Amino acid sequence: MKQRSFFSVLAAFVLVLLLISAGGFYWLISNSPLALFRGGAATAPAAAMFVPSQAPVMVSLLVNPEQLDAFGQLAAPPAQRRQTRAELAQFKDSLLANTGLTYEQDVQPWLGDEITLAVTTIDIDRNSQNGSVPGYLLALATKDPERSREFLQLFWGSKASAGTDLVFEPYEGTTLIYNNRAKSEQGGIGAVASAVVADQFVLFANHPKVLRDAINNVLAPDLNLSSSSSYQRALERLTQPRIGLTFFNLPQLAALKSPELAVLGSESNSAQVSNETVAIALGLNRQGLLAQAALLLKDPQQAPAAPSLQKPVEALRYIPASVGALVAGSDLRQLWTQISEGLSSDDPLLDLIEQPLNLLGNRWGIDLPQDIFSWVQGEYALALLPRSPDAVNPNAQGDWIFVAEKSADSSPSIEHLDDVAKQQGFSIGSVMLENQSISAWTKLSTASTDGSNAGPLTLKAQVRGVHASAGQYEIFASNLEAMDEALKAAQGGSLLTSSTFKQGIAPLPQPNYGYVYLDWPASRFIVERQLPLLRLVELAARPVFQHLRSLSASSTGGEAGVRLGDVFIKLGG
Repeated sequence: MKQRSFFSVLAAFVLVLLLISAGGFYWLISNSPLALFRGGAATAPAAAMFVPSQAPVMVSLLVNPEQLDAFGQLAAPPAQRRQTRAELAQFKDSLLANTGLTYEQDVQPWLGDEITLAVTTIDIDRNSQNGSVPGYLLALATKDPERSREFLQLFWGSKASAGTDLVFEPYEGTTLIYNNRAKSEQGGIGAVASAVVADQFVLFANHPKVLRDAINNVLAPDLNLSSSSSYQRALERLTQPRIGLTFFNLPQLAALKSPELAVLGSESNSAQVSNETVAIALGLNRQGLLAQAALLLKDPQQAPAAPSLQKPVEALRYIPASVGALVAGSDLRQLWTQISEGLSSDDPLLDLIEQPLNLLGNRWGIDLPQDIFSWVQGEYALALLPRSPDAVNPNAQGDWIFVAEKSADSSPSIEHLDDVAKQQGFSIGSVMLENQSISAWTKLSTASTDGSNAGPLTLKAQVRGVHASAGQYEIFASNLEAMDEALKAAQGGSLLTSSTFKQGIAPLPQPNYGYVYLDWPASRFIVERQLPLLRLVELAARPVFQHLRSLSASSTGGEAGVRLGDVFIKLGG
């Protein structure tokens, strides 16, 4: 063989090896669980065609659960993989409790790459006279229609064996299966109806009417969420890779909580209702879950000022690392102006924001936006420090610290707060704490040392709050203990130097307006007491909450009528 021919054959052989290697590498990457970092195969749920355009909520998983299972095994430390596998298996089997079926044998073989759950209507029959029963729709993509039909046969067979009277109703080329309970009791917990549509989706609902409406939405595309201009506009603003998507219609969501707020006929006449919506794209991060959110306001507003913070504010040096919850940023006055002017007075989102502010303001006898927000034009940080309940304080809710950068309006505003405290019967006194002069709002009262009316009396001081001036900042705290922690944090061990906090905000984009941060183990007790329904969410998403370490959020601005934000959910062992 000539030398040139030999090298030509050798070069061709090497080229073939390279092509095979490149192809094999691409196959490994595309089929590896790590491919989920690039998101699912679809960017939007196909099942949105079943959901009405004014549905309160739609939540979609855009990957097969087995991919998430494999990803979880790969991401978990080797010592925890068996536990992670057992938790996921337990969660899957709990979905089919009391049916005699198992996820692995009866669902996994046919389940495709999408699971969508939606609250489709506030009230199934839209009759306020007989109470309100929301409509629930579950859509499961199927990759094997025959196996999915076999699953339904087994599912309903177990119901029939238990004495359930089944109804088979032909409707628009498919068959609805449900029990008489779903038909006669307007649906609700325990009522089930199902159908297989176009060999693509297995549908479950809590009433046959919900299934009929879902099929009608496909036949009349103008009625479904896929064709909604708000939905399409929101999706255009979400750019990150995603494995899931959540969509909220805020006015309808508020009406779901309080049906009397709903406008009659609003669900059938989209021109008469607000299009204020939130879309959230959920993606995977090596340390947890990363969500990107777009809030579409019902009235176009002027675009917000560009965010300027490239790093956490220096005010965090006075926040202890043991913080449970935190809000920090710059120019609180401008932020509140944007919120109050961007939302109408009857907006449910504004009510959601104002409610806790009013509770705090009433507790202290002040108007927070007027007495506090108005003069905070620089950096600020508001933190909640967790306190464990004990015999002395069985209802402990935690202490708070508020740090604000001084401005020209600081001194007169603080003098006004002192006047408000005096009007409520509190005296303004000065005490020394670690060589720092502290002003305290206190009220003295007498109490018996032994708890009886006849025992010797002693003075008892009720502290409403304390404040101090430290460098360029004003520090407010609920008591001397919290103030002591704030001052000591500045000497070392502050949140600004905490590696846990740094990891918790690292995936969030910059520049931004600041951060909302929640340390879940530290604040869990307080959050659960304030939101009792959260316990139900924890049960439903137990594999996530068992490993939840922190939650952080930030906003990156947006455009006229659109606000953008990011949320990072840090998970750990």
